[in-house]
Amino acid sequence: MIHSLAELDAIRTECRKLVTNRSLVSAGAAVVPIPGADLMADIGLLTTLLPDISKRFDLDHDQVARLEPHLAQKVLVLASSMGNNVIGQAITKRIVVAMLRRVGIRLATASAAKYVPILGSAVAATISFGAMKLVGNAHIDDCYRTAAALISPPAALSTS
Repeated sequence: MIHSLAELDAIRTECRKLVTNRSLVSAGAAVVPIPGADLMADIGLLTTLLPDISKRFDLDHDQVARLEPHLAQKVLVLASSMGNNVIGQAITKRIVVAMLRRVGIRLATASAAKYVPILGSAVAATISFGAMKLVGNAHIDDCYRTAAALISPPAALSTS
C-alpha cells in the first residue's frame, strides 16, 4: 500500500512517462495504412496500459480484492463517483472499447486522415497520440485521487 503523498507523486510521474511512451507507439500504429490497424493497436495498448497504471497505484482488481472490505468498497465508490469503471476492475476489451468511444471522433478523424497523401499520416499520428494521452492521463488522475483519498481522505484530495 502507498503510504505518502510523495510516494504517490513519484508513481504519478512514472505513469505519465509510461503513457507518453505508449502514446508514441499508438502514433506509430496510426501511420500504418491498413484499415483498423490503429484501432486494434490502441485496444491492445490500453488493455495492458490501464491495468499497469492501476497496479502501480495499488488499485488493480487483485489488489483491491485483497483490501479490507470497507476499504475495497471505498475504492469502488470513489472510482464510480469519478465515472471510472476501470479502477479495481478486471480490464476487458469491452471496457477499453467503451473508453475509446469517449475519444471516438478523434480516432475516426485519425483513421480517415491517414489516407490523405503526405500530411495525412502526420495528422493521424498526432491525433492518435493525443487520444491515447487523454485516456491514459485521465486514468492516472483518477487513480491518484482515489489512492490519495485512501492515504488521508480530506487533505489528500485538495493537493492534486
